[in-house]
Amino acid sequence: MEWDEFERWGAKAAEFGADYHRGLRDRPVRPDVQPGEAAALLAAAPPEAGEGMEAIWADFLHVVPDRLTHWQHPRFFAYFPANAAPVSMLAEMLVSVMAPQCMLWQTSPVATEMEGVMVDWLRQAMGLPEGWSGVVQDSASSATLSAVLTMRERATGWTGNREGLSGKGALRVYCSAQAHSSIDRACWVAGIGQENLVKLPDTGAPAYGVDVAALRAAIAADRAAGHVPAGVIAVTGGTGIGAWDDLAAVGQVAADEGLYLHCDAAWAGSAMICPEIRAEMWRGVEMCDSIVFNPHKWLGAQFDCSVQFLKDPKQQVDTLKIEPEYLKTTVTSGASPVVNYSEWTIPLGRRFRALKLWFLLRYYGLEGLRGRLRNHVAWAGEVCEGLRARGFEIVTEPILSLFTFRGPGDDAAQQALVDAINADGRIYVTQGLHRGRKVVRFAVGQFDCTREDVMMAVEVIAELSARRAGG
Repeated sequence: MEWDEFERWGAKAAEFGADYHRGLRDRPVRPDVQPGEAAALLAAAPPEAGEGMEAIWADFLHVVPDRLTHWQHPRFFAYFPANAAPVSMLAEMLVSVMAPQCMLWQTSPVATEMEGVMVDWLRQAMGLPEGWSGVVQDSASSATLSAVLTMRERATGWTGNREGLSGKGALRVYCSAQAHSSIDRACWVAGIGQENLVKLPDTGAPAYGVDVAALRAAIAADRAAGHVPAGVIAVTGGTGIGAWDDLAAVGQVAADEGLYLHCDAAWAGSAMICPEIRAEMWRGVEMCDSIVFNPHKWLGAQFDCSVQFLKDPKQQVDTLKIEPEYLKTTVTSGASPVVNYSEWTIPLGRRFRALKLWFLLRYYGLEGLRGRLRNHVAWAGEVCEGLRARGFEIVTEPILSLFTFRGPGDDAAQQALVDAINADGRIYVTQGLHRGRKVVRFAVGQFDCTREDVMMAVEVIAELSARRAGG
Protein backbone atom coordinates (compact mmCIF):
# COMPACT_ATOMS: atom_id res chain seq x y z
CA MET A 1 0.00 0.00 0.00
CA GLU A 2 1.34 3.39 -0.98
CA TRP A 3 1.13 6.18 1.57
CA ASP A 4 -1.33 8.24 -0.46
CA GLU A 5 -3.65 5.21 -0.49
CA PHE A 6 -3.08 4.77 3.25
CA GLU A 7 -4.07 8.41 3.78
CA ARG A 8 -7.30 8.00 1.79
CA TRP A 9 -8.35 4.80 3.54
CA GLY A 10 -7.27 6.10 6.91
CA ALA A 11 -9.66 9.02 6.47
CA LYS A 12 -12.39 6.59 5.48
CA ALA A 13 -11.73 4.50 8.61
CA ALA A 14 -11.97 7.60 10.82
CA GLU A 15 -15.24 8.57 9.11
CA PHE A 16 -16.59 5.07 9.69
CA GLY A 17 -15.56 5.26 13.36
CA ALA A 18 -17.46 8.47 13.97
CA ASP A 19 -20.56 7.21 12.14
CA TYR A 20 -20.41 3.88 13.99
CA HIS A 21 -20.40 5.54 17.39
CA ARG A 22 -23.08 8.05 16.48
CA GLY A 23 -25.33 5.17 15.44
CA LEU A 24 -24.71 2.76 18.31
CA ARG A 25 -28.01 3.50 20.06
CA ASP A 26 -29.82 2.26 16.95
CA ARG A 27 -28.10 -1.13 17.10
CA PRO A 28 -28.87 -4.05 19.41
CA VAL A 29 -26.14 -4.30 22.02
CA ARG A 30 -25.56 -7.97 21.23
CA PRO A 31 -26.10 -9.27 17.68
CA ASP A 32 -28.75 -11.82 16.84
CA VAL A 33 -26.41 -14.40 15.30
CA GLN A 34 -25.79 -18.11 15.55
CA PRO A 35 -22.42 -19.84 16.12
CA GLY A 36 -20.60 -20.33 12.84
CA GLU A 37 -22.51 -17.64 11.00
CA ALA A 38 -19.59 -15.21 10.76
CA ALA A 39 -17.05 -17.89 9.88
CA ALA A 40 -19.26 -19.02 7.00
CA LEU A 41 -18.87 -15.57 5.42
CA LEU A 42 -15.07 -15.86 5.31
CA ALA A 43 -13.12 -17.64 2.62
CA ALA A 44 -11.99 -21.11 3.61
CA ALA A 45 -8.43 -20.54 2.34
CA PRO A 46 -6.11 -17.52 2.13
CA PRO A 47 -5.92 -15.69 -1.23
CA GLU A 48 -2.93 -16.40 -3.45
CA ALA A 49 -3.04 -12.92 -4.98
CA GLY A 50 -3.61 -9.64 -3.20
CA GLU A 51 -6.97 -7.88 -3.36
CA GLY A 52 -7.90 -4.24 -3.61
CA MET A 53 -8.99 -2.24 -0.60
CA GLU A 54 -12.39 -1.59 -2.17
CA ALA A 55 -13.25 -5.29 -1.98
CA ILE A 56 -11.75 -5.69 1.50
CA TRP A 57 -13.63 -2.64 2.78
CA ALA A 58 -16.95 -3.80 1.30
CA ASP A 59 -16.53 -7.20 2.96
CA PHE A 60 -15.65 -5.56 6.28
CA LEU A 61 -18.90 -3.59 6.21
CA HIS A 62 -20.84 -6.72 5.27
CA VAL A 63 -19.29 -9.10 7.78
CA VAL A 64 -18.20 -7.27 10.91
CA PRO A 65 -20.41 -4.47 12.34
CA ASP A 66 -23.68 -6.43 12.38
CA ARG A 67 -22.04 -9.47 13.99
CA LEU A 68 -20.21 -7.66 16.77
CA THR A 69 -21.16 -7.34 20.42
CA HIS A 70 -20.93 -3.58 20.83
CA TRP A 71 -18.84 -3.00 23.95
CA GLN A 72 -18.99 0.77 23.50
CA HIS A 73 -22.81 0.76 23.37
CA PRO A 74 -24.21 3.16 26.00
CA ARG A 75 -26.63 0.46 27.21
CA PHE A 76 -23.94 -2.16 27.86
CA PHE A 77 -24.51 -3.23 31.49
CA ALA A 78 -22.84 -6.66 31.34
CA TYR A 79 -19.53 -7.85 32.81
CA PHE A 80 -17.58 -4.63 33.37
CA PRO A 81 -17.06 -2.05 30.63
CA ALA A 82 -14.05 -2.08 28.33
CA ASN A 83 -14.19 1.62 27.70
CA ALA A 84 -12.61 3.55 24.88
CA ALA A 85 -12.94 7.31 25.14
CA PRO A 86 -12.66 8.97 21.73
CA VAL A 87 -9.41 10.70 22.65
CA SER A 88 -7.98 7.33 23.70
CA MET A 89 -8.90 5.92 20.29
CA LEU A 90 -6.96 8.72 18.63
CA ALA A 91 -3.91 7.92 20.74
CA GLU A 92 -4.17 4.25 19.80
CA MET A 93 -4.39 5.19 16.12
CA LEU A 94 -1.14 7.11 16.47
CA VAL A 95 0.51 4.21 18.28
CA SER A 96 -0.60 1.86 15.50
CA VAL A 97 0.81 4.21 12.86
CA MET A 98 4.19 4.58 14.59
CA ALA A 99 4.21 0.89 15.60
CA PRO A 100 7.02 0.98 18.19
CA GLN A 101 8.18 -2.01 20.22
CA CYS A 102 8.72 -0.64 23.71
CA MET A 103 10.58 -3.44 25.47
CA LEU A 104 13.61 -1.35 26.47
CA TRP A 105 14.38 2.29 27.09
CA GLN A 106 16.66 2.32 24.05
CA THR A 107 13.97 0.80 21.80
CA SER A 108 11.48 3.56 22.72
CA PRO A 109 12.86 6.24 25.05
CA VAL A 110 9.78 8.47 25.14
CA ALA A 111 7.42 5.52 25.65
CA THR A 112 9.44 4.32 28.63
CA GLU A 113 9.71 7.72 30.26
CA MET A 114 6.08 8.63 29.61
CA GLU A 115 5.03 5.34 31.20
CA GLY A 116 6.84 6.24 34.40
CA VAL A 117 5.25 9.68 34.51
CA MET A 118 1.73 8.42 33.72
CA VAL A 119 1.94 5.79 36.46
CA ASP A 120 2.96 8.55 38.85
CA TRP A 121 0.09 10.80 37.71
CA LEU A 122 -2.30 7.96 38.53
CA ARG A 123 -0.54 7.28 41.84
CA GLN A 124 -1.19 10.89 42.83
CA ALA A 125 -4.78 10.81 41.56
CA MET A 126 -5.55 7.69 43.61
CA GLY A 127 -3.95 8.89 46.83
CA LEU A 128 -1.12 6.37 46.97
CA PRO A 129 2.03 7.21 48.94
CA GLU A 130 5.07 9.02 47.58
CA GLY A 131 7.80 6.63 46.53
CA TRP A 132 5.55 4.04 44.95
CA SER A 133 6.15 3.31 41.28
CA GLY A 134 4.71 0.84 38.83
CA VAL A 135 4.30 -0.44 35.32
CA VAL A 136 1.60 -0.61 32.64
CA GLN A 137 0.63 -4.23 31.96
CA ASP A 138 -1.73 -5.63 29.36
CA SER A 139 -4.33 -6.93 31.83
CA ALA A 140 -4.98 -7.51 35.50
CA SER A 141 -4.39 -11.21 34.90
CA SER A 142 -0.77 -10.51 33.95
CA ALA A 143 -0.28 -8.17 36.91
CA THR A 144 -1.74 -10.71 39.33
CA LEU A 145 0.43 -13.47 37.89
CA SER A 146 3.47 -11.22 38.31
CA ALA A 147 2.51 -10.66 41.95
CA VAL A 148 1.94 -14.37 42.62
CA LEU A 149 5.30 -15.23 41.06
CA THR A 150 6.90 -12.63 43.32
CA MET A 151 5.17 -14.16 46.35
CA ARG A 152 6.47 -17.55 45.29
CA GLU A 153 10.05 -16.36 44.88
CA ARG A 154 10.07 -14.46 48.15
CA ALA A 155 8.67 -17.46 50.03
CA THR A 156 11.33 -19.76 48.56
CA GLY A 157 14.21 -17.41 49.30
CA TRP A 158 14.45 -16.45 45.62
CA THR A 159 15.29 -20.01 44.59
CA GLY A 160 12.11 -21.11 42.78
CA ASN A 161 13.10 -19.84 39.33
CA ARG A 162 16.50 -21.48 39.58
CA GLU A 163 15.71 -24.75 41.33
CA GLY A 164 12.03 -25.34 40.69
CA LEU A 165 9.48 -26.00 43.42
CA SER A 166 10.34 -29.59 44.25
CA GLY A 167 11.10 -29.89 47.95
CA LYS A 168 9.94 -26.35 48.75
CA GLY A 169 6.82 -27.47 50.61
CA ALA A 170 3.23 -26.57 49.87
CA LEU A 171 3.23 -22.83 49.11
CA ARG A 172 -0.06 -21.30 50.21
CA VAL A 173 -1.83 -18.21 48.90
CA TYR A 174 -4.90 -16.75 50.62
CA CYS A 175 -7.86 -14.79 49.24
CA SER A 176 -11.56 -14.27 49.65
CA ALA A 177 -14.05 -16.53 47.93
CA GLN A 178 -15.15 -13.30 46.21
CA ALA A 179 -11.82 -13.05 44.38
CA HIS A 180 -11.56 -13.20 40.59
CA SER A 181 -10.79 -16.41 38.70
CA SER A 182 -7.56 -14.86 37.39
CA ILE A 183 -6.12 -15.56 40.84
CA ASP A 184 -6.86 -19.27 40.42
CA ARG A 185 -5.17 -19.23 37.04
CA ALA A 186 -2.15 -17.36 38.41
CA CYS A 187 -1.69 -20.08 41.01
CA TRP A 188 -1.93 -22.73 38.29
CA VAL A 189 0.65 -21.05 36.09
CA ALA A 190 2.99 -20.27 39.00
CA GLY A 191 3.11 -23.96 39.94
CA ILE A 192 1.44 -23.35 43.30
CA GLY A 193 -1.66 -25.32 42.37
CA GLN A 194 -5.38 -24.94 42.91
CA GLU A 195 -5.37 -26.90 46.16
CA ASN A 196 -2.92 -24.43 47.68
CA LEU A 197 -5.09 -21.40 46.94
CA VAL A 198 -6.99 -21.02 50.22
CA LYS A 199 -10.35 -19.31 49.64
CA LEU A 200 -11.85 -17.84 52.77
CA PRO A 201 -15.45 -16.87 53.56
CA ASP A 202 -16.68 -13.30 53.49
CA THR A 203 -18.49 -11.55 56.33
CA GLY A 204 -21.58 -10.58 54.35
CA ALA A 205 -23.24 -7.24 53.68
CA PRO A 206 -22.52 -4.47 53.14
CA ALA A 207 -18.95 -5.01 51.88
CA TYR A 208 -18.73 -8.82 51.69
CA GLY A 209 -15.10 -8.50 52.75
CA VAL A 210 -12.92 -11.45 53.67
CA ASP A 211 -13.27 -12.82 57.21
CA VAL A 212 -10.00 -11.58 58.72
CA ALA A 213 -10.21 -13.92 61.71
CA ALA A 214 -10.57 -16.86 59.32
CA LEU A 215 -7.56 -15.59 57.37
CA ARG A 216 -5.40 -15.44 60.47
CA ALA A 217 -6.56 -18.89 61.58
CA ALA A 218 -5.88 -20.43 58.15
CA ILE A 219 -2.32 -19.12 58.13
CA ALA A 220 -1.69 -20.46 61.64
CA ALA A 221 -3.14 -23.85 60.72
CA ASP A 222 -0.97 -24.06 57.62
CA ARG A 223 2.19 -23.22 59.52
CA ALA A 224 1.32 -25.89 62.09
CA ALA A 225 0.83 -28.40 59.24
CA GLY A 226 4.26 -27.61 57.81
CA HIS A 227 2.99 -25.63 54.83
CA VAL A 228 4.62 -22.42 53.59
CA PRO A 229 2.36 -19.34 53.54
CA ALA A 230 3.47 -17.17 50.60
CA GLY A 231 1.07 -14.29 50.20
CA VAL A 232 -2.38 -12.76 50.48
CA ILE A 233 -4.54 -11.31 47.69
CA ALA A 234 -7.09 -8.74 48.76
CA VAL A 235 -9.97 -7.57 46.60
CA THR A 236 -11.40 -4.09 46.09
CA GLY A 237 -14.47 -4.35 43.88
CA GLY A 238 -14.85 -8.07 43.18
CA THR A 239 -16.35 -9.08 39.85
CA GLY A 240 -19.32 -10.98 41.21
CA ILE A 241 -20.98 -8.38 43.44
CA GLY A 242 -18.32 -5.69 43.96
CA ALA A 243 -17.02 -7.10 47.28
CA TRP A 244 -14.23 -5.19 48.98
CA ASP A 245 -11.89 -6.24 51.76
CA ASP A 246 -10.85 -4.17 54.75
CA LEU A 247 -7.33 -3.44 53.48
CA ALA A 248 -6.14 -2.14 56.83
CA ALA A 249 -7.20 -5.31 58.65
CA VAL A 250 -5.94 -7.65 55.92
CA GLY A 251 -2.74 -5.64 55.70
CA GLN A 252 -2.14 -6.03 59.41
CA VAL A 253 -2.41 -9.81 59.13
CA ALA A 254 0.01 -9.82 56.18
CA ALA A 255 2.44 -7.62 58.08
CA ASP A 256 2.24 -9.73 61.23
CA GLU A 257 2.88 -12.89 59.21
CA GLY A 258 5.54 -11.44 56.93
CA LEU A 259 3.50 -12.13 53.80
CA TYR A 260 3.38 -10.30 50.47
CA LEU A 261 0.04 -8.51 49.96
CA HIS A 262 -1.41 -7.89 46.50
CA CYS A 263 -4.67 -5.98 45.95
CA ASP A 264 -6.90 -6.73 42.96
CA ALA A 265 -8.76 -3.48 42.26
CA ALA A 266 -9.15 -4.14 38.53
CA TRP A 267 -12.60 -2.55 38.22
CA ALA A 268 -13.07 -0.41 41.33
CA GLY A 269 -9.58 1.09 41.33
CA SER A 270 -10.66 3.73 38.83
CA ALA A 271 -13.16 5.08 41.36
CA MET A 272 -10.32 5.78 43.80
CA ILE A 273 -9.66 9.04 41.95
CA CYS A 274 -12.75 10.22 43.88
CA PRO A 275 -11.62 11.22 47.40
CA GLU A 276 -14.96 10.42 49.02
CA ILE A 277 -14.85 6.84 47.69
CA ARG A 278 -11.26 6.06 48.57
CA ALA A 279 -11.74 7.42 52.10
CA GLU A 280 -13.68 4.23 52.86
CA MET A 281 -12.69 1.59 50.29
CA TRP A 282 -8.98 2.48 50.11
CA ARG A 283 -8.26 2.76 53.84
CA GLY A 284 -5.07 0.82 54.57
CA VAL A 285 -4.00 0.57 50.92
CA GLU A 286 -0.49 1.71 51.84
CA MET A 287 0.01 -1.68 53.53
CA CYS A 288 -0.13 -3.48 50.16
CA ASP A 289 3.00 -4.47 48.27
CA SER A 290 1.29 -4.49 44.87
CA ILE A 291 -1.98 -3.14 43.46
CA VAL A 292 -3.57 -3.59 40.05
CA PHE A 293 -6.32 -1.58 38.41
CA ASN A 294 -7.53 -1.40 34.83
CA PRO A 295 -7.91 2.08 33.31
CA HIS A 296 -9.42 0.18 30.37
CA LYS A 297 -12.41 -0.86 32.47
CA TRP A 298 -13.97 2.27 33.91
CA LEU A 299 -11.59 5.16 33.33
CA GLY A 300 -11.83 5.37 29.53
CA ALA A 301 -8.43 4.13 28.33
CA GLN A 302 -8.84 1.80 25.39
CA PHE A 303 -8.11 -1.89 26.02
CA ASP A 304 -5.47 -3.03 26.81
CA CYS A 305 -4.19 -0.91 29.70
CA SER A 306 -3.68 -2.26 33.22
CA VAL A 307 -1.60 -0.42 35.81
CA GLN A 308 0.29 -2.31 38.51
CA PHE A 309 1.56 -0.16 41.37
CA LEU A 310 4.52 -1.47 43.35
CA LYS A 311 5.78 -0.40 46.75
CA ASP A 312 9.17 -1.98 46.09
CA PRO A 313 9.63 -2.89 42.41
CA LYS A 314 12.94 -4.61 43.13
CA GLN A 315 11.11 -7.70 44.38
CA GLN A 316 9.22 -8.10 41.11
CA VAL A 317 12.28 -7.26 39.02
CA ASP A 318 14.29 -9.86 40.95
CA THR A 319 11.55 -12.34 40.07
CA LEU A 320 11.16 -11.57 36.37
CA LYS A 321 14.36 -9.98 35.08
CA ILE A 322 16.40 -11.90 32.54
CA GLU A 323 19.08 -10.07 30.60
CA PRO A 324 20.89 -11.77 27.74
CA GLU A 325 23.59 -9.72 26.06
CA TYR A 326 21.38 -8.53 23.22
CA LEU A 327 18.97 -6.90 25.69
CA LYS A 328 21.57 -4.96 27.64
CA THR A 329 21.27 -1.17 27.51
CA THR A 330 24.33 1.06 27.55
CA VAL A 331 24.12 4.73 28.42
CA THR A 332 26.61 7.55 28.30
CA SER A 333 28.78 7.86 31.36
CA GLY A 334 27.17 10.23 33.86
CA ALA A 335 23.70 9.98 32.26
CA SER A 336 20.61 9.25 34.32
CA PRO A 337 19.89 5.54 34.90
CA VAL A 338 17.28 4.00 32.63
CA VAL A 339 14.35 1.68 33.35
CA ASN A 340 13.56 -1.27 31.10
CA TYR A 341 9.96 -2.15 31.89
CA SER A 342 10.22 -5.54 30.17
CA GLU A 343 12.15 -6.57 33.29
CA TRP A 344 9.07 -5.76 35.38
CA THR A 345 6.63 -7.87 33.34
CA ILE A 346 6.28 -11.35 31.87
CA PRO A 347 6.21 -10.45 28.15
CA LEU A 348 9.38 -9.10 26.58
CA GLY A 349 7.52 -7.21 23.85
CA ARG A 350 5.56 -4.17 25.03
CA ARG A 351 3.14 -1.73 23.45
CA PHE A 352 3.15 2.06 23.86
CA ARG A 353 0.20 2.07 26.26
CA ALA A 354 1.16 5.27 28.09
CA LEU A 355 0.21 7.51 25.16
CA LYS A 356 -3.53 6.92 25.57
CA LEU A 357 -3.26 7.65 29.29
CA TRP A 358 -1.50 10.93 28.54
CA PHE A 359 -4.17 11.95 26.01
CA LEU A 360 -7.03 10.82 28.26
CA LEU A 361 -5.88 12.51 31.46
CA ARG A 362 -5.04 15.75 29.70
CA TYR A 363 -8.26 15.94 27.67
CA TYR A 364 -10.78 15.19 30.44
CA GLY A 365 -8.79 16.09 33.54
CA LEU A 366 -9.38 14.31 36.81
CA GLU A 367 -12.51 16.29 37.56
CA GLY A 368 -14.08 15.39 34.21
CA LEU A 369 -13.41 11.72 34.85
CA ARG A 370 -14.67 11.94 38.43
CA GLY A 371 -17.94 13.40 37.19
CA ARG A 372 -18.56 10.41 34.96
CA LEU A 373 -17.80 7.91 37.72
CA ARG A 374 -20.02 9.69 40.21
CA ASN A 375 -22.87 9.74 37.68
CA HIS A 376 -22.56 6.01 37.09
CA VAL A 377 -22.71 5.29 40.80
CA ALA A 378 -25.77 7.50 41.24
CA TRP A 379 -27.58 6.11 38.20
CA ALA A 380 -26.97 2.50 39.26
CA GLY A 381 -28.60 3.38 42.57
CA GLU A 382 -31.62 4.82 40.75
CA VAL A 383 -32.01 1.68 38.63
CA CYS A 384 -31.79 -0.45 41.76
CA GLU A 385 -34.56 1.52 43.44
CA GLY A 386 -36.66 1.46 40.27
CA LEU A 387 -36.49 -2.33 40.12
CA ARG A 388 -37.15 -2.67 43.84
CA ALA A 389 -40.27 -0.54 43.45
CA ARG A 390 -41.48 -2.90 40.72
CA GLY A 391 -41.18 -5.94 42.95
CA PHE A 392 -37.79 -7.31 41.97
CA GLU A 393 -35.67 -8.80 44.73
CA ILE A 394 -32.45 -6.88 45.24
CA VAL A 395 -30.02 -9.62 46.19
CA THR A 396 -26.94 -7.45 46.75
CA GLU A 397 -27.22 -3.71 47.20
CA PRO A 398 -25.17 -1.40 44.97
CA ILE A 399 -21.44 -1.35 45.59
CA LEU A 400 -20.33 1.62 43.52
CA SER A 401 -22.19 1.03 40.22
CA LEU A 402 -22.80 -2.73 40.51
CA PHE A 403 -25.74 -4.59 42.06
CA THR A 404 -27.58 -7.88 41.56
CA PHE A 405 -31.26 -8.78 41.52
CA ARG A 406 -33.75 -11.56 40.82
CA GLY A 407 -37.08 -11.61 39.11
CA PRO A 408 -39.92 -14.05 39.87
CA GLY A 409 -39.21 -17.76 39.83
CA ASP A 410 -36.37 -20.21 40.32
CA ASP A 411 -32.81 -20.16 39.01
CA ALA A 412 -33.89 -21.36 35.59
CA ALA A 413 -36.30 -18.42 35.42
CA GLN A 414 -33.46 -16.00 36.19
CA GLN A 415 -31.37 -17.38 33.34
CA ALA A 416 -34.39 -17.24 31.06
CA LEU A 417 -34.87 -13.58 32.01
CA VAL A 418 -31.22 -12.80 31.21
CA ASP A 419 -31.55 -14.58 27.87
CA ALA A 420 -34.75 -12.71 27.04
CA ILE A 421 -33.18 -9.35 27.90
CA ASN A 422 -30.14 -10.01 25.74
CA ALA A 423 -32.16 -11.39 22.82
CA ASP A 424 -34.29 -8.24 22.92
CA GLY A 425 -31.14 -6.23 22.25
CA ARG A 426 -32.00 -2.90 23.85
CA ILE A 427 -29.73 -3.55 26.83
CA TYR A 428 -27.15 -6.21 27.73
CA VAL A 429 -26.70 -7.86 31.14
CA THR A 430 -25.04 -10.99 32.51
CA GLN A 431 -25.95 -13.60 35.09
CA GLY A 432 -24.03 -14.38 38.25
CA LEU A 433 -24.14 -16.70 41.24
CA HIS A 434 -24.41 -15.48 44.82
CA ARG A 435 -24.74 -17.76 47.85
CA GLY A 436 -25.68 -20.56 45.47
CA ARG A 437 -28.50 -18.61 43.80
CA LYS A 438 -28.60 -17.37 40.21
CA VAL A 439 -28.74 -13.56 40.01
CA VAL A 440 -28.84 -10.93 37.31
CA ARG A 441 -25.78 -8.63 37.40
CA PHE A 442 -26.19 -4.99 36.47
CA ALA A 443 -23.10 -2.76 36.15
CA VAL A 444 -23.14 0.83 34.91
CA GLY A 445 -19.92 2.17 33.44
CA GLN A 446 -19.92 2.77 29.68
CA PHE A 447 -17.97 5.97 29.12
CA ASP A 448 -20.55 7.99 27.20
CA CYS A 449 -23.81 6.64 28.60
CA THR A 450 -26.44 9.11 29.77
CA ARG A 451 -28.95 8.91 32.58
CA GLU A 452 -31.63 8.25 29.95
CA ASP A 453 -29.66 5.26 28.62
CA VAL A 454 -29.30 3.82 32.10
CA MET A 455 -32.84 4.42 33.31
CA MET A 456 -34.23 2.80 30.17
CA ALA A 457 -33.09 -0.48 31.69
CA VAL A 458 -35.79 -0.35 34.37
CA GLU A 459 -38.58 -0.32 31.82
CA VAL A 460 -36.96 -2.93 29.57
CA ILE A 461 -36.38 -5.37 32.44
CA ALA A 462 -39.86 -4.85 33.88
CA GLU A 463 -41.49 -5.22 30.47
CA LEU A 464 -39.69 -8.43 29.55
CA SER A 465 -40.21 -9.93 33.00
CA ALA A 466 -43.95 -9.23 32.81
CA ARG A 467 -44.10 -10.65 29.28
CA ARG A 468 -42.52 -13.87 30.51
CA ALA A 469 -44.85 -14.07 33.48
CA GLY A 470 -47.80 -13.59 31.17
CA GLY A 471 -46.86 -16.61 29.16
